Amino acid sequence: MTAPLSCMDLQSLILVVDDDPDLRRLITEFLYGHGYRVAEAGNVEEMWQAIARQPPDLVILDVMMPGGDGLTAARRLASEHGPPVIMLSALGSDTDRIIGLEVGADDYVAKPCNPRELLARVRARLRRRASAEVSGSAGRLFEFAGWKLDVLRRELRDPTGILIDLSEGEFSLLRSFIEHPQRVLSRDQLLDFAQGRGREVYDRAIDSQISRLRRKLNDRTAVELIRTVRNSGYMLVPKVTAL
Repeated sequence: MTAPLSCMDLQSLILVVDDDPDLRRLITEFLYGHGYRVAEAGNVEEMWQAIARQPPDLVILDVMMPGGDGLTAARRLASEHGPPVIMLSALGSDTDRIIGLEVGADDYVAKPCNPRELLARVRARLRRRASAEVSGSAGRLFEFAGWKLDVLRRELRDPTGILIDLSEGEFSLLRSFIEHPQRVLSRDQLLDFAQGRGREVYDRAIDSQISRLRRKLNDRTAVELIRTVRNSGYMLVPKVTAL
């Protein structure tokens, strides 16, 4: 069932995209029972139609579906600054999870999954998104080496003022560095700061996301911004100033 918008209009809207109607119904009813509005889509085309009708606060997206794969859809959502995405897939190897995160997904859950684990991840992702918006509303604007990060608008601009596209995961990582500048952060700490507790640690996934973030930064400046500290983690090198 899908909750009428009028009765829960203050709750987050979750879009569940999966070609398995039984699994989709199970997830939908479980989330609805825990206070969320829920919309459903059986494939990628239906997902875009649902988003056009009403943008969701979060998308739970299957990887393998007829008529369009979830990885391509996740990449497009990330490039368009869409809602956070939790990938849901029968492909549960480390490599599959890493690929999901690399295309821009914010989390990756292997099937079959415990509905309560999925619920915990949904709550954690929505809390982080809300926290970023609330804390940003106080005028959270930061400058480092000529770059400017606007936490409220979730915008990063290079020293010349050009807007740089960041996925949800890249933004979370950069914000973690900004809030802990000139300090070595381990992979575990970065997962905690950027992704939250309640998930397994995938070192290569963090390395891949940092590599993508570093590449976007290095394309615009010759100054080293994120340093790899061997056997320890990573560090944002420049001083950070709150504006």
